[in-house]
Amino acid sequence: MSNVESGRFRIRSVNVAKTREGLRERRPGVISDCLCRCFGGPVAHISAGVEYALHCLLFLIEAEQIDQPASARDLAELQKISPEFVAKLFTKLQKAGIVVAREGIGGGFALARPATDITALDVIEAIDGRKPLFECKEIRGQCALFGDRTPAWAEDGVCSIHAVMIEAEKRAREVMAGHTLASIAGRAAAKAPREHAGDIKDWLAARTPQRRRRGAAAKSG
Repeated sequence: MSNVESGRFRIRSVNVAKTREGLRERRPGVISDCLCRCFGGPVAHISAGVEYALHCLLFLIEAEQIDQPASARDLAELQKISPEFVAKLFTKLQKAGIVVAREGIGGGFALARPATDITALDVIEAIDGRKPLFECKEIRGQCALFGDRTPAWAEDGVCSIHAVMIEAEKRAREVMAGHTLASIAGRAAAKAPREHAGDIKDWLAARTPQRRRRGAAAKSG
């Protein structure tokens, strides 16, 4: 992997096929595969934080069905990732109005609105912000044939390359806005064995007593 600094932006060159295989080896599971199918493969400018946030939110749907808020620690342990990393993600998700915090030892996070009202695009913008897919550098005006004077026609209107990228970004945003947490969860559930959802609910339900014990130990200490 090589990094090239260009102004304020870092351009990363990656081996997409290798990256996809690496992610699947580290994070096997039906939800990862479902997300790739939803978006037609990995999207280079979307961070790993978005993927983990979507995973967490899908688990919150399961938690909601048993009226059991999940803590950042629970979600981190369930996915074998850092609790601090999950906490940072949920700070952004809470600020964006996607999740709410439930106070107390048995508390945690819950969806702030129905899963049918939260789109993949909402989550992407909450975690990564709204970033353009492409930034035109107006290279078209730098042709050596122009010498010191770039003709007006060369810089008139939107760059033809930029126009393609604008169209691609528009379509990508439409696709991501068309998928909700509920629809992604439905796809995952259709692929997973029926008992898998029950196993997740059982695992989450078992976390409340442990959180209470940790809270009691903290108070006594």
